[in-house]
Amino acid sequence: MDWDRLQYFLFLARHGTLARASAALQVDATTVSRRVSALEAALGQTLFERAPSGFVLTAAGRALVPHAEAMATAAARIHSAREGGSALSGQLRVSVSEGFGNSFIAPRIAGFVAAHPELEIDLVASSGFLNPSRREADMAVLLARPRKGPLITRKLSDYSLGIYAPADRRDWQEAVAAAPLSRTGIPVIGYMPDILYAPELDYLGEIEPGLRATVRSSSILAQRRMIAGGAGVGVLPCF
Repeated sequence: MDWDRLQYFLFLARHGTLARASAALQVDATTVSRRVSALEAALGQTLFERAPSGFVLTAAGRALVPHAEAMATAAARIHSAREGGSALSGQLRVSVSEGFGNSFIAPRIAGFVAAHPELEIDLVASSGFLNPSRREADMAVLLARPRKGPLITRKLSDYSLGIYAPADRRDWQEAVAAAPLSRTGIPVIGYMPDILYAPELDYLGEIEPGLRATVRSSSILAQRRMIAGGAGVGVLPCF
């Protein structure tokens, strides 16, 4: 398969519009359109459908993406070998949740940094995720498998949540263990439901139907500090 045409397909799949794909490739939009049309003609398949938001992959296009990504990886390795080294280099931007990035990745990243000194690493740990399919990030660790986008995905791990109380409030700890939260009279700390950045964070109802947080923050780190400071009890990830 012609890699020259295929890379134009891949950039359009990643970016979603001719303008963004052509800017990333540093060519004009008509070149991207022409190369993708030539690839569709060669394959005898329609790879994209036009939508108000841009170009959307068809079933045939989605099936082609993993093969195009594999060829892109191979091309990058060939380029690296040609340049005289196998070390990873360039910029790597990773998008993770605020809690996971601060509590798990940041304390453990030193070994990776030492092993790859030619990499420039951006760790975006925030209340929200950047979108790899739009090239906002090279990699993202999400709470659930993405439902759309030309992405290569792999399950990393399960993770657990627990109900936490301040260390010096033994009475609260015992009350939470003995009765539903809504009956304890203890303030519940959690997210603001109208600005949840992922549906998986709407977990209070799974603990107890109708349970609501009365002390709220968009930041899991702020929630943790409020719990530790004695403002109430809340749900935190166990890492």
